Amino acid sequence: MSAGSTAALIEIRGLRVEMQARDSSAVVLDDVSLSVRPGEILGVVGESGAGKSVTGAAIIGLLEPPLRMTSGEIWFDGRRIDTLSPRVMRRLRGAGIGMVFQDPLTALNPVFTIGRQLIETIREHTGTDRAAAVERAVELLRQVGIPAARERLGSYPHEFSGGMRQRVVVALALAGNPRLIIADEPTTALDVSIQAQVIALLTKIARELNAGVILITHDMGVIAEAADRVAVMYAGRMVEVGAVEEVLRRPRHPYSQGLVSSIPEIGARLESLPQIAGAMPRVGALPDGCAFHPRCPKRLPVCAQTPPGQRTLPNGVTLACWAETPS
Repeated sequence: MSAGSTAALIEIRGLRVEMQARDSSAVVLDDVSLSVRPGEILGVVGESGAGKSVTGAAIIGLLEPPLRMTSGEIWFDGRRIDTLSPRVMRRLRGAGIGMVFQDPLTALNPVFTIGRQLIETIREHTGTDRAAAVERAVELLRQVGIPAARERLGSYPHEFSGGMRQRVVVALALAGNPRLIIADEPTTALDVSIQAQVIALLTKIARELNAGVILITHDMGVIAEAADRVAVMYAGRMVEVGAVEEVLRRPRHPYSQGLVSSIPEIGARLESLPQIAGAMPRVGALPDGCAFHPRCPKRLPVCAQTPPGQRTLPNGVTLACWAETPS
């Protein structure tokens, strides 16, 4: 699937987020820059602790103390939004930007019916009367593949399966007709067949509604299936960003290569999958130089001394690595 427009819908420029302590601070995100066009799915991938979810929270203004944005800019539909008041930002969430959270049980109120939650969300963001909101709620449930949609308005979250709850969360994200959807690990804890259905649903939304999608995941297989472009994150920085076919087929950063090599090939007979040695450094304990260098099999002396800057390769991929390593 290709993006529907060349103009960026969301643009993040030099985003920096820090974790504040009483007398010190630690960098959580450093110089993160991204853009998404209408109709495009951008996959953001990396291990737990890479900063993927913090990036999503920063976009929609949901960073909670001790996290705070200390520099950078976030532009949505030609308007800078990181400087908006909390009241204006609340209106933008849902109406302009929808969020699909990782755990539908935490995104849905267990004591209210699905219908009540959908109808109230629709009325909040669109201002329609109750009758119109009911019809829109039924339409949304049908759109995300909930059978007997009108009857299920009276059901509670616990009466749905995990996959169906996640579909309801997608419906809630669509209730305000957003132009951008941030999906934070939307397939976690779902079985493989349900994962495929949720990914197909997000792909359908991007194509039919011309909405931009930021798909946050740790699963390179999901990226290969759904995304147009991919941003690989490590320890709060973007290390490689480019078209999926370029990054997955010819990854240049050693971390990207490690992630891609962990995807099993159909028919391959392996005793074990390749692994990246070591672990992601903790926030506040980043090594000098490139944060990946202690785990990197191709590190150079400079890697332990100076963080690499980003450069754009002839194929359009943006890379932050001292040694360009074709695969």
